[in-house]
Amino acid sequence: MKAMFAGLAAVIVIGIAAYLVLGEIGFSSAERRSGDAVRLD
Repeated sequence: MKAMFAGLAAVIVIGIAAYLVLGEIGFSSAERRSGDAVRLD
């Protein structure tokens, strides 16, 4: 049971870190899929 909670915590931490890092470097899905005629705020 302890290993399951440790794995769950690791998945949550990795997911949050990936979301923050990819958002900071401009690799969001909105920026990847939009064309030049789209203005993103």
